[in-house]
Amino acid sequence: MAWPALSWTGAAWAQLQARVPRIGYLSFAPITDVPSPDRAAFLYGLRELGYIDGKTITIEYQSGEMNVEMLPDAAAELVARKVDLIVAAGTVASVAAKNATKSIPVVMMFSSEPVASGLITSLARPGGNVTGLSTMQTELDAKRLEMLKEVLPKISHVAVLWTTVHPSHKYELTSIAGAARRLGMAVTTFDVTNPSGLNRAFAAMTETRPDALFVLWDYRTLTFRKDIAEFAATNRLPTSFPSMEFVEAGGLMSYGPNQHDIFRRTAIIVDKILKGAKPAQIPVEQPTEFELIVNMKTAKALAIEIPHSILLRADRVIE
Repeated sequence: MAWPALSWTGAAWAQLQARVPRIGYLSFAPITDVPSPDRAAFLYGLRELGYIDGKTITIEYQSGEMNVEMLPDAAAELVARKVDLIVAAGTVASVAAKNATKSIPVVMMFSSEPVASGLITSLARPGGNVTGLSTMQTELDAKRLEMLKEVLPKISHVAVLWTTVHPSHKYELTSIAGAARRLGMAVTTFDVTNPSGLNRAFAAMTETRPDALFVLWDYRTLTFRKDIAEFAATNRLPTSFPSMEFVEAGGLMSYGPNQHDIFRRTAIIVDKILKGAKPAQIPVEQPTEFELIVNMKTAKALAIEIPHSILLRADRVIE
């Protein structure tokens, strides 16, 4: 049931006290006692709007525990608890939430290719019960590849790590293949959906010796980030990643949406729905802030001179 569009004084405040909205939070990754930076950003966005868990709202958490097969049951549990809306972190969780209910509003956050994934009809007119924020990963992959070429003009062979469970990766691989052709590069792709796949990829790259390593965003690749960074360092492979966490783990550079900004802005859409707006009528938002992160310590270890043009655009340089 949607929270009515009322002011926060008088009768509305009395009604708020009598009926605290319940938000379902669905995640592919485990829910920890200490919020992850992304979830903390979402909670901060809610607080900015006057929503405090345990006081003016109640948040019900469910997770797939890094297991795609568990997500449908996790989503069904939130539906059974009769939450007022479901916030779904990521594309995979958003698909599970949409499949679980056609009536409860679903707010997707950090979702890539929402139209192709069947979550919405279009960005401007989502239709159905799903809206939220997308990530533009497919468009940004080509930009990342161009930046990698700018840093390393002589590279001709790039290895790409992806997973079969992320709905947008097949579209991203098509975009990368097109960008690689324009840039005169060959691409070899490796499915790293599970640790054994990651180990096979490492073994193959040790033999084929690509010029650089390019990683697509997924909770699995994020979980493997330290392993990937260590392999790249040992084999002197320059790396390009979609978010800063990979670079903080030792990667060379990343370019992508400001994740914390996306999670914080999700609270604005939640607020609109709780006050009576229909998801079908709320356009899906795209990122407005992007971050270029460069790890100079890694660059020096690889004897790579980062061009001044890249450093001028960098939002953060890790020394």
